[in-house]
Amino acid sequence: MKRILDCITEPSQLSCLTNDELNILAHELREEIISVTAKTGGHVASSLGAIEIIVAVHSLINSPTDKFVFDVGHQAYAHKLLTGRLKNFPTLRSFGGISGFTNPAESKHDVHAAGHASDSLSIALGLAKARAIRGSNEKIVALIGDAGISGGMAFEALNIIGQMQLPLVIILNDNEMSISKNVGALMKHLGALRSSDTYRNTRDATQRRLEAQGKLGSAAVNVGRSMKDSVKQLFLPQSSMMYEQLGIVCTPPLNGHNIEQLRDFLRMALATNGPVLMHVVTHKGEGFAPAIQNPVQFHGVGAYNPQTGEMLPKPAHAPSYTSVFSDALVNEGRNDNTIVAITAAMRGGTGTEAFFHAFPDRSIDVGIAEENAVGMAAGLAIAGMKPVVAIYSTFLQRAFDQIIIDNALINTNVVFAIDRAGLVGADGATHHGVFDIAYLRMIPQLKILAPSNEAELVCALHTALVTPGPVALRYPRGNGWGVDIPSVPQTFEVGKSNTVREGKQVAVLAFGEMVKVALDAADELAKYDVSVRVVDMRWVKPLDEQAILQAAQTQLVVSIEDGVIAGGVGEEVQHVLALHNVHTPSLALGIEDEFVPHGSPADLMKSVGLDAHSVAQRILDAYHATQNVLDGVASPAAHQPTEPAEPTEPTEPTEPIEPIEPHN
Repeated sequence: MKRILDCITEPSQLSCLTNDELNILAHELREEIISVTAKTGGHVASSLGAIEIIVAVHSLINSPTDKFVFDVGHQAYAHKLLTGRLKNFPTLRSFGGISGFTNPAESKHDVHAAGHASDSLSIALGLAKARAIRGSNEKIVALIGDAGISGGMAFEALNIIGQMQLPLVIILNDNEMSISKNVGALMKHLGALRSSDTYRNTRDATQRRLEAQGKLGSAAVNVGRSMKDSVKQLFLPQSSMMYEQLGIVCTPPLNGHNIEQLRDFLRMALATNGPVLMHVVTHKGEGFAPAIQNPVQFHGVGAYNPQTGEMLPKPAHAPSYTSVFSDALVNEGRNDNTIVAITAAMRGGTGTEAFFHAFPDRSIDVGIAEENAVGMAAGLAIAGMKPVVAIYSTFLQRAFDQIIIDNALINTNVVFAIDRAGLVGADGATHHGVFDIAYLRMIPQLKILAPSNEAELVCALHTALVTPGPVALRYPRGNGWGVDIPSVPQTFEVGKSNTVREGKQVAVLAFGEMVKVALDAADELAKYDVSVRVVDMRWVKPLDEQAILQAAQTQLVVSIEDGVIAGGVGEEVQHVLALHNVHTPSLALGIEDEFVPHGSPADLMKSVGLDAHSVAQRILDAYHATQNVLDGVASPAAHQPTEPAEPTEPTEPTEPIEPIEPHN
């Protein structure tokens, strides 16, 4: 039997369906999402929880003329299925397939490239202002979660939304979750409201008053008029007070899985001439028991059994960098009671959960507020504590100013533990951690460590904690090498590298995860009688200049990093060579001046030329070029492979299959 979903090619078709048919469609969407993500992985719980909201909105607006703005975008799977991407949905998050987030390059119905939280209201307000300037009348709806609306950017937008009084519908998706449990006073307020009998007792009465007015009316949204007489009599004081003071009409909590009720309120909200906030209560993972029972796990998962929700078994691997960091942080906390862990709604993702359990009085989750996390860390350090701020690379970008002014300028003893550095995989351009080297390297007094394996990570954390001033350590997602973890961590000498392989013809200066790639590439180059020295540089800043000058005694100096070349550490290596008037040919490998799409880490590394084989070929080509300059004899054809050399390190890379957990 053909599904309603199979007949939907444009979201405007939903306007012809009855409420009963829309409910059937919502059920079909839920089944499709579970069926596909069971194979591809993805952001399951958040997408299942927002289905009825998305169906209701698309049944009443005319996208893409009308604008539907998503916050984060990881809840938009139903939106993708309703906007012509059903056939391609099985390619979700795969290399060359459709993105896990909204993306204007993928569909005319995607307003912006979502991926980080709390920006939807600013974008919606910009759209509303442009509409006012043009004199057009398109509808604008923004969907934001209760965690996203607690972010500073959202509050900044709410302030101006109330001032401008432009028609705009904000749907607050209140599911009590970001990835981990929500924190903060606003979350407590919403939680108390959800459990209040007032909601049930006043919902029907409020709806009758709205219907009697026909539309919400200018008196209810004009901040300059008497709100005490209009808004306060219409809406629940405890839910509307904050928004009311900003000049935004707020509904009582609505059942986010009741399409009929959602459409009734949304129809009236769309008809008003000012901003309206619809407070919608949903359940993360709705319709799929395993996701409801464990919304944190199902926020971002790999493949799973769609009947039971059980995660499919994965090959045995070395422990993940995140879990190694987690254990190391707890061990450091036992030995030093001044250490404080700070994270931004990412306790599980950053590996700080264990520290939170072991030392609750020295643990702080600030919610989606990275600026606050880094600013608070400065205050703790000033007071003599040793804060460790654990944040994903892509999200630390938000706290750039606080890193510089609040910490580096006054040389605070703060450690920035930067998880998910480099190419993270299926979450794509909005989540790759490829900019942190470039944006941190230029900051005075800030030191940067790039541990190459899990043992080095343990030592790097210890070194960062005992080194004066702000120190950042960056490490990738996924699994380590399988090396032994030291029981007593080593303290690295600041600015000193570690040579892990000797060679005479080419020197590779590798940073972080790229040490493994360099070693594998060196093994491959040995087949062509090219002797390669590999140096684990350890420190991005300060650089080991002596190691760079020693590398220049070979015939080719290569730097390799899993970050952008523009502003990256490779540029600094070449600067050191130029500063010392060294003319040895050099090659800087990294991410070119482009945004990298989504896909498996292996596919992405190959696509940007940073897998071992590609690196070996690029080095070989550059080496041949130097030989041609030196003696005019050597050519690629002159080098034939010999017997392969014994590998000095494990050569099989490990690849994580779970998605990154984007709270933002």
